Amino acid sequence: MGYNWPVTGTDITVWTISALLAIGIGWSRYAKWKTRDKIVRELAAMDPERREKVLSRMTPQLAMEARQELMRRFHIG
Repeated sequence: MGYNWPVTGTDITVWTISALLAIGIGWSRYAKWKTRDKIVRELAAMDPERREKVLSRMTPQLAMEARQELMRRFHIG
């Protein structure tokens, strides 16, 4: 029917390393998302003047993403 070859220790090692890398990448993306979510919630709770001051201190890329998220989730412009 099909090919039937034995699973070697090398195969198991490669699969294990691949699984650990995938878990690590997934975890880091989740942590990044969680941190950004926390920042956006804190920005939404601030008064507008303080929020702009904090946003001006962020990197342009992060500030733009935070502003977009504020507009999308909290309708804050």
